Amino acid sequence: MQGSLNSGLFNETIGTWKIRLMDAQTFTLITTVVVAHFLALISPGPDFLLIVRSALRHKRNHAVGVAAGIAVANAVYIVLCMLGVGSLIARSLWLMVGLKVAGACFLMYVAIHAFRAKRSDYDFIGGMSAENRTQSSFFKEFGLGLLSGLSNPKNIIFYISLFAVILTPTVGTGLKIGLGVWMVALIFVWDSMIVFLLGQNRIRSFFGKAAFYIDKAAGAVLGLLGVKLLQSAVKDGA
Repeated sequence: MQGSLNSGLFNETIGTWKIRLMDAQTFTLITTVVVAHFLALISPGPDFLLIVRSALRHKRNHAVGVAAGIAVANAVYIVLCMLGVGSLIARSLWLMVGLKVAGACFLMYVAIHAFRAKRSDYDFIGGMSAENRTQSSFFKEFGLGLLSGLSNPKNIIFYISLFAVILTPTVGTGLKIGLGVWMVALIFVWDSMIVFLLGQNRIRSFFGKAAFYIDKAAGAVLGLLGVKLLQSAVKDGA
């Protein structure tokens, strides 16, 4: 009787420690994913430059479309990685080359558009008449954000690495979905904050005189990134 009681207590203790160990592992996993994703999110890249450019040139309710488009693009890649398609894309040389070429063309298109813009296109930023405001819409900016997010090879590579190293098949589907929703929501909130911050009158007035040059500089950087990406695609395909 005493032996059975001791055995039961031992098994209960082991079970408790297993639960605690699983909780600690889950906490570590969640923390690692959250930190890695946030660091990747705040690092400047083509998506960030596109958000700044859109926020300075268009109304806030239009520019926030870029943030929504980028968030949806990331959601697409997260779902693909959950289904195991992401690793297939990474292993396909021609798919990666095609993705890089598409990304390069998109970045150079945005760069050319930035260089073709006239100084009068930025007059509204300093508080001048809205008649000079560049024409756009939420859905147009959403399309640009979606294309930017989908054509950026760094996005798919980041999520492939995340799911290969951290979010392995041993991790529960529910936790993966929860983290995926968290990452997409954080992307949209963070990018929208940038849009609304640059949409403040004081900040827009500050950037009013420099917006023309900021857009040109952003266009130059995006163009260089596009050329570099195209060179990488040619090198991979050779």
